[in-house]
Amino acid sequence: MHRVRKGLSWLALGLALLLPPGAHAQPERAAMLLTTRGPLTPAMAEYIDRGLASAAEEQAELVILQLDTPGGSVDLMNRMVQSIRGSRVPVVVYVAPRGAIAGSAGTVITLAGHVAAMAPETAIGAASPVGLQGEDLGETIETKQKEILKATVRSLAGRRGEQAVALAESTIEAAKAASAQEALEVGLIDIMANDVQDLLRQLDGVVVQMPEGERTLHTTDLTIVEVEQTFIERLLQALTNPNIVFLLLTVGVQALLIEISSPGGWVAGFIGVVCLALGVYGLGVLPVNWVGLIFLATAFVLFVMDVKAPTHGALTAAGVVSFIVGALVLFNSSNTPAFQRVSVPLVVGAGLLTAGLFFAVLTFALRAQRRPVAVGTEALIGRVGEARSELSPSGTVQVAGELWTAESEGEKPIPKGARIEVIGVEGLRLRVRQWSKQSS
Repeated sequence: MHRVRKGLSWLALGLALLLPPGAHAQPERAAMLLTTRGPLTPAMAEYIDRGLASAAEEQAELVILQLDTPGGSVDLMNRMVQSIRGSRVPVVVYVAPRGAIAGSAGTVITLAGHVAAMAPETAIGAASPVGLQGEDLGETIETKQKEILKATVRSLAGRRGEQAVALAESTIEAAKAASAQEALEVGLIDIMANDVQDLLRQLDGVVVQMPEGERTLHTTDLTIVEVEQTFIERLLQALTNPNIVFLLLTVGVQALLIEISSPGGWVAGFIGVVCLALGVYGLGVLPVNWVGLIFLATAFVLFVMDVKAPTHGALTAAGVVSFIVGALVLFNSSNTPAFQRVSVPLVVGAGLLTAGLFFAVLTFALRAQRRPVAVGTEALIGRVGEARSELSPSGTVQVAGELWTAESEGEKPIPKGARIEVIGVEGLRLRVRQWSKQSS
């Protein structure tokens, strides 16, 4: 037993010498970095929730939510605010990089942080509520929404002083916006930092109010751990770009029409269904004018009709016009925010490309209809062969490398060895006549 204990002691000593210094130390203290850009979406909300949960599980010192958004729906804003305020780890909302904005709902999200920070040359504000499609609200509804939002920002900015509360309310009441320097001067934000490292330097020793009480941040020598978005989160976030949604709808329609015009394959149909499904998701997130869908549906019907009953491109031309008008009405109505409008040159270019594609499809379809049958017994009509026996009027002929029973259409017998031409097929019997240069 003594020898066993002695051996274990030597083994433990050897492992201690082999392990690198600090191997027995506590895990490195970390700051989790979440990066969000673009309009508020359900995918962004899921990403933030996942990041906050990961930070709590890893016992991170704090979470830095780097924000650059023009805003979004009030429902998503409320969900994000609740997640931030309910976090067990301090959350620093950092409007960055330079040129970023915390517009509309982004203003309230910034104020919800336990610390609010901005990079130089950024902006915050313009938080007046609008409808789901970007339209102005009715007077009564607008008043209600503004009062609710002002009460929210008062509760979030109350600790920052009267000037901060006044500016926060004016971003809602009068759609006022402020630069990072202006927001810092009135206390609407706590810190203006050039980058994340500068932010961590300024955060050291800052006291934040958490649900369980005050907590002092210790940010010296923190390891920054970036929480990457998953592929699905990046994909769904990309679908807030109206140009991408429009391209998905365009490719989806074209792929389905190719499948309809040339049935039998599955690749074009599969691509079309996937693109249209992603496009429909984007339509559910973006503010759109649904009247445009009527024009898009009309364009699809016209395309199908021209494939099934070709009109030499007339219906395709009408479909392209309907497609362009539908896309412009769908995404570029007067109430749609500028950042959520589709590029007009992209719409026109895609419409012309669609026209060219379907004119090509129709051309090949018409050529196929006029082309002689190339398979089956009917393909023998017009072929020239040789009489292997006298046809008077029946006999045997060789056509296309095979022997056939044939019957002469002429009154005179066709001698053996003469050239014959097939003029008809009746079951397995050919109707032929003697071939001559004049008959060809």
